[in-house]
Amino acid sequence: MATIDITGHDFPQTIQNNDIVLVDFWAAWCGPCRMFAPTYEAASRKHADVVFAKVDTEAEQALAAAAGISSIPTLMAFREGVLVFSEPGALPAAGLEDVITAVKNLDMAEVHARIAARQQAPGAG
Repeated sequence: MATIDITGHDFPQTIQNNDIVLVDFWAAWCGPCRMFAPTYEAASRKHADVVFAKVDTEAEQALAAAAGISSIPTLMAFREGVLVFSEPGALPAAGLEDVITAVKNLDMAEVHARIAARQQAPGAG
């Protein structure tokens, strides 16, 4: 599957309607972003079970701000609608594969239990 461009309009549905979504926040003027793009595209062809999305931070400034993007490229990974990874910087191919494997191997029952426990903790809100 090739990468898809997403906007603030379709970002929530993309995250909620897919099991695993990787999001690359990038800009055309960003050298490291341009260097990371072929690596990201190659991984998207290798992992058909993962949605590989791209957000142009110039065109989608409100979305980038809402996501707390302060440096690009930034890669975020969502699993079952939960943000499970967020890191700025261009990853090498092996590093990206490590992230994808780790996200696929997450015990989501445990992740959801931790979220629920945090939300029930005194002072949480």
